[in-house]
Amino acid sequence: MTARTLIPRIFSYQLTGHPWSARADKLQSATGLMLASFLVFHLHFESSILLGKEVFFHLVQILEGGLFTDDGRGVSAFTQIFSVFMLLIVVLHAAMALRRFPSQLGQWRALRGHLVCVKHKDTQAWFWQLATGFILFFLVPAHLFTMILHPEIGPNLSAARVVQDNFWLLYALLLPAVVIHGLIGLYRVAVKWGLVSNRSVLRKVIKLLIIYLILLGCASLLAYVVIGLDLPSQVSPYISKI
Repeated sequence: MTARTLIPRIFSYQLTGHPWSARADKLQSATGLMLASFLVFHLHFESSILLGKEVFFHLVQILEGGLFTDDGRGVSAFTQIFSVFMLLIVVLHAAMALRRFPSQLGQWRALRGHLVCVKHKDTQAWFWQLATGFILFFLVPAHLFTMILHPEIGPNLSAARVVQDNFWLLYALLLPAVVIHGLIGLYRVAVKWGLVSNRSVLRKVIKLLIIYLILLGCASLLAYVVIGLDLPSQVSPYISKI
């Protein structure tokens, strides 16, 4: 006797899952990996201010295409173009991630009950990513729109933005939220696609990276504040001494 498989007469994506769901998962993971990688690079780029104004200035010139200009100076339009590109990636990533947000009161209650009773570490990590993602929905566009409208970067101009324009508050809120969200995202991508087998070790590595990146970002932000407090009310772009 052969086994018989019962197939519903009416094909329903609710029973089988929509084929777009798998594509959306891959797209969410790919954009998340791209954003998290950029975050790690960006925080180390910003930390060059800890080595002095001169180091930060020349690094900015290189990243803004100074190697391809006659005078060696970067072009601020590069920052604008790249900021627009990153904004598009953020929007795409957010659109894919919104599929996973609890949309009903019952789902929120079930999640809360699961967090309290089961205390599963991966569920707790997902909750923190959910919470920080909600915060970033407001903070990241504010940061990117600022870079699009005012792309000038330099030791003096960046420090003036932090202190005189009071952007230190935005960055103080953005830093921990984006680091926690991005690093938990890397953990979940690695687990989801089977890149690691030992979750316990990976969780410890991610926690250390979160602490390291937040401390690095705080040190950089403090350096900008110190520089900004010494600037006059009318700020001029930094001039290299080399």
